[in-house]
Amino acid sequence: MKIGIFVALFGDKNLTDTLDIVKAEGIQAVEFGTGGYANVPHLDVDKLIESKAERDQLMKEVEGRGLVISALSCHGNPIHPDKKIAEVHHDQFRKTVKLAGLLGVECVNGFSGCPGDNPNAINPNWVTCAWPDEYRDILDYQWNQVVIPYWTEQAAYLKENNVKFCIEMHPGFVCYSNDTLLKLRNGVGVNGDRIGANFDPSHLWWQGIDPIAAVRELGKEGALYHVHAKDTRIDAYNSARNGNLDTKSYGDILGRSWVFRSVGYGHDLAWWKDFCSNLRMVGYDHVLSIEHEDGLMSSMEGLRKALSVLKESVIFEDSGPMFWARD
Repeated sequence: MKIGIFVALFGDKNLTDTLDIVKAEGIQAVEFGTGGYANVPHLDVDKLIESKAERDQLMKEVEGRGLVISALSCHGNPIHPDKKIAEVHHDQFRKTVKLAGLLGVECVNGFSGCPGDNPNAINPNWVTCAWPDEYRDILDYQWNQVVIPYWTEQAAYLKENNVKFCIEMHPGFVCYSNDTLLKLRNGVGVNGDRIGANFDPSHLWWQGIDPIAAVRELGKEGALYHVHAKDTRIDAYNSARNGNLDTKSYGDILGRSWVFRSVGYGHDLAWWKDFCSNLRMVGYDHVLSIEHEDGLMSSMEGLRKALSVLKESVIFEDSGPMFWARD
């Protein structure tokens, strides 16, 4: 396994300076943003698609520093009920897949998206309960008339470009858990293996999901394609009062039931060692990409704190044969 970084935290720096920092910190892989809800500070996607010389120069910048690209990330909602938003995010997704294929990058990370509750809706409608009964009617519309048809078509496009779509299971979108991710993967037909997980444990903890149990199931299903390294801290007092469905600002750290933290500040070193060992056990040997969204730390401090934990947790070398016993 390698330690990588989602370079969105260096949005105020150009590509060269960003890659210099990544190399200096001893990181081995980079993940670039290409569209959706995030800014795209480092890549000109259109220019890279059009020009092999531009792509060659990008790879020279990356590989010349001993780095690899773990993924391109386009975190949008291409099935948004607002057709203008959906069109922009769909176009960005397709361009990202095209560019990934041209660069030989296997993983495109993103969200499953979420439609509205009917064809004339304006905003997405994330259903979280099965009653009153109309909520199940909304789910039936969303999945059977929007989600499955859209992603069936995109799965064929992914195969055409030899790329996998790695869904970040995230509340607010239709794929937020193992069940919902696998429902989509198994629902798109013959190209279902083009859809898997960008596994981010931080979005699972506050839902009451055990990330290690989840990663073992996805590994068994062959659906574990990319991993984010980000932590979550549950505030015991606020959670006990209000539960974990929390719509307060992420800036209200003292008042929220949970907040994102740098690796090691929500769960200890022992947990991260166990997580990395379980990744190895289910056959994952790609990248753990640090995503910094800690409201208590600067980008560099958060990055370095996360690195210190991951360097002790990640298993970098092959185990070799068991010399002490028969396997």
